[in-house]
Amino acid sequence: MSTRTFRITVRGSFDGLTDEQRGELLAVAPEHDMLRAGFTPEGDLTYDLAARPFFTFRFLDAGEAEEDILDATARAELAAESWLTERGYGFKRLTSQAQDLSLAPQSKRQRQAAARGNA
Repeated sequence: MSTRTFRITVRGSFDGLTDEQRGELLAVAPEHDMLRAGFTPEGDLTYDLAARPFFTFRFLDAGEAEEDILDATARAELAAESWLTERGYGFKRLTSQAQDLSLAPQSKRQRQAAARGNA
């Protein structure tokens, strides 16, 4: 059985931030810019608090079976909640989306590379 790679996106919005918390988040905002975001096992947080109160965590996980995506999604949601709670940041409306990359369609370039590798 091969390993499947999962990309999980957890979205939500900050809620009830104090002025101090807002200042903390704004001070480190360049580290959480969405143009530098990636999917990582520990989760990559992005937000633009100056524009709107929403955030996104991007997680990378793996499993053996298609059903493992459910556990991976639950782990990602728990990790996002824990990160926010440990820092005392209020949040609401968490939603998740998960993608099994083994089921994602390949681009033309990927198909060509695979064909060259099998030739």
